[in-house]
Amino acid sequence: MASSLADGTATSGAVREGDLLWTPSPERARQTRLADFTRFAEQRTGRPFPEYADLWAWSTTELEAFWQAVWDYFDVRSSAPHTAVLADRAMPGARWFPGARLNFAEHVLRQERPGQPALLAVGEATPLRELPWEEFTRQVRAVATHLREQGVRPGERVVAYLPNVPEAVVAMVATASVGGVWASVSPDFGSRGALDRLGQLEPAVLFTADGYRYGGRDFDRRGEAAELVAGLPSLREVVQVPVLGLEAPGTPWEDVLAGPSVPAGEFVCEQVPFDHPLWVLFSSGTTGLPKAIVHGHGGILLEQFKLQAFHLDLREGDRAFFFTTTGWMMWNFCVSMLLLGVVPVLYDGNPSHPDVDILWRTAQDSRARLFGASPTFVELMQKAGVVPRERFDLAALEIVMPAGSPVSPAITTWFYDDVKADLWIATGSGGTDCCTGFVGGVPTLPVRAGEIQARSLGVAAEAWDDAGQPVVGQVGELVITQPMPSMPLFFWGDDDGSRYRGSYFETFPGVWRHGDFFELNERGGCFVRGRSDAVLNRQGVRIGTAEIYRVVEDDPAVLGALIVNLDLPGGGFFMPLFVSLAPGAVLDEELTARLRRRLREEYTPRHVPDRIVAVGSIPLTRSGKKMEIPVRRLLLGADPAAVADPNAMADPAALADFVEYARTQSDYTL
Repeated sequence: MASSLADGTATSGAVREGDLLWTPSPERARQTRLADFTRFAEQRTGRPFPEYADLWAWSTTELEAFWQAVWDYFDVRSSAPHTAVLADRAMPGARWFPGARLNFAEHVLRQERPGQPALLAVGEATPLRELPWEEFTRQVRAVATHLREQGVRPGERVVAYLPNVPEAVVAMVATASVGGVWASVSPDFGSRGALDRLGQLEPAVLFTADGYRYGGRDFDRRGEAAELVAGLPSLREVVQVPVLGLEAPGTPWEDVLAGPSVPAGEFVCEQVPFDHPLWVLFSSGTTGLPKAIVHGHGGILLEQFKLQAFHLDLREGDRAFFFTTTGWMMWNFCVSMLLLGVVPVLYDGNPSHPDVDILWRTAQDSRARLFGASPTFVELMQKAGVVPRERFDLAALEIVMPAGSPVSPAITTWFYDDVKADLWIATGSGGTDCCTGFVGGVPTLPVRAGEIQARSLGVAAEAWDDAGQPVVGQVGELVITQPMPSMPLFFWGDDDGSRYRGSYFETFPGVWRHGDFFELNERGGCFVRGRSDAVLNRQGVRIGTAEIYRVVEDDPAVLGALIVNLDLPGGGFFMPLFVSLAPGAVLDEELTARLRRRLREEYTPRHVPDRIVAVGSIPLTRSGKKMEIPVRRLLLGADPAAVADPNAMADPAALADFVEYARTQSDYTL
């Protein structure tokens, strides 16, 4: 099963984008779930798929055949047959599997394996513990019975204000089992931020925590929970989950579990249409009310089966760990692991407390086969000098999934240098919008520095130029030209669909424009170059912000960076680069010259900023995305209170230096 590291151990300083880093052995490739599905597809179609590219082409041109094959391969259960796979290909408005009646939760509960853990959980104040399958399913049935007793009917909303604890997973699966629509935010949101999201849905039931622990401190959230209840007049029931053990109003979680429950053999999951709403995810909400993105039971079921089995090679009994909160789509991704019998590892707390390497310790102790990490986390490890292979036993670890923002060659290489030589780096990129990956890992292909291996099966992703023509070897707009089952059903409250259409289909009618700069090379490798709506346009040449960050954040004196381009009156422009510095570093002439020189030498003179400005920290959303658009609006004169929702920010104070710069600067004139 061993695989090879190309040319020995990689050296970060010598590795360039596209350099070969790792290749799976032929035996390892043959044993992947992707290879097994390829053989399954070859038998069904009577044609060979010798390369991944051949399988991908079939999956994106013969959509009906591909998605029916996925349905059959995973033995999707439906109490009524579908009359077609894809009744209407229009985007938006594609109609998948009409007539089918099924339930997401039923496919979770059928995985029950007595004596085996359904999930693992650990927190700052609680050691790693197991929730066995038989107890997990008992709790799901008890909570579902309680919801039915409260009159929750299919389509009614059940929401949560909970940290990443097992109770949240139980409540979500129970909600799905009765046909309710789930939505959650983490309790580090203030009441206003939570109401901006959950208030759109007019929920019937709220699961809430008394507080949470973070960074060694207990945070009492009973006041925020009370404000949340007061702001949700549609509520009929509040269930109180005792995270900190404080007295709080509502039906105690323990009482719900102790109430009447339907035995396993008699419990029935509500059978709902393929496109029945399953959950609502929220956009980052950097401006205005967050978009309430609705996904369906069937679409998520098929996409998560495909993503986790074929593009992450996960299988029954594997342990998989990705740090997340209940307010990020990665939490929904982790819950969906249960569909395959994979054991998600939940971590509740500060990812750097009590030590900066606590997540690696959790990966070791849980014997995780897959570990998910954001590039921001890796940069923290690099700056702190953490070398996990020297501190931890990571024998079980085979797969690392970097996600959340573009991954540089240095970050890819760091895993081989400092974590493990024989490792599959399954870099992915997708989004909350479809709750899946558009491009990602392929376990039968080599890993190259800074390069995403390929486009995902069933995802007709292309790079388009401004004229709407596909391009290869150059940066274009990321578009999806064929429908996907997990594309949003609609936005909640967007009755005429105008906000949905305007978000994805305004630029290229009938084609999904995602808002990322994207590059596809001749061998099918992929690069996400930053948000296209944060474009840097220099003398007519478009530059992805990720190119700037790759150089600047590689400098040991720089912790983080953010760059924007301002279009000024009279046709001029001004491009400032903001940097947060490592402890002890100073933005002096030497550092300024070094950054400018590297940008000029490694890219072009157009990549060199007009001014480099030191700030205390870089503003990020809660999911770790840089807030380029709000900063650009702020520097163009917008009211600071209007550019960003503080509840959507990782650190609302991070904007202070930008506000001050906009107020006092003399670098440009509006």
